[in-house]
Amino acid sequence: MRCPYCGSLDTQVKDSRPTDDASSIRRRRVCPDCGGRFTTFERVQLRELTVLKKSGRRVAFDRDKLMRSIEIALRKRAVDPERVERMVNGIVRQLESQGDSEITTDQIGELVMEGLRSLDDIAYVRFASVYRNFREAKEFGAIIDELAGDESDPKAEPKPRRTPPPGGS
Repeated sequence: MRCPYCGSLDTQVKDSRPTDDASSIRRRRVCPDCGGRFTTFERVQLRELTVLKKSGRRVAFDRDKLMRSIEIALRKRAVDPERVERMVNGIVRQLESQGDSEITTDQIGELVMEGLRSLDDIAYVRFASVYRNFREAKEFGAIIDELAGDESDPKAEPKPRRTPPPGGS
C-alpha cells in the first residue's frame, strides 16, 4: 500500500480488525520511511459493476461517489456515521447480488431513496429534490405529503419525534 504522505510503496500493517458490521477489515498502517500513520479499509467486491448513465455512457461504479452523494444529503443532520456506512454497504451488496454487472443510475437512485427514507426524512427530501430534478415548490410539497402519509399509516413504523427544549421555541 502506497504511503499517502511520502509515496513510499513499502508500508507495514500494525493492526487489523473487522469493522463493527464485519463488512470490511480496518488496517492501521505505518510507513517506515517517513513514520506516517494511516488507516485503510479492505472490502469484499463480488464483481466489477458498470453504471449505465442516462446519457448512454458507461462508467465504473464508484462506492466513494455514492457515499459522497449521501453525505451531501445528510449534511448538518445528526445521523450516526455507522448507520450511513451500513446503509451504503447494504446498497452495494444489493447492487452486486442483482446478477447483472451493468446497473443503471435509476437503480442506484431508488436504492438510495429507500435507504434515506428510513434513515432521515430531511436527507430523503434533499436527495429526492436532486434525483427527481424538482422544478417547482409544489414538488417538495408532494414528497413531504408522501412522507406525512407514511406517518399516518398504522402499519408504518413510528418515527422518533424531537421535542423542543423547555422554555424554548
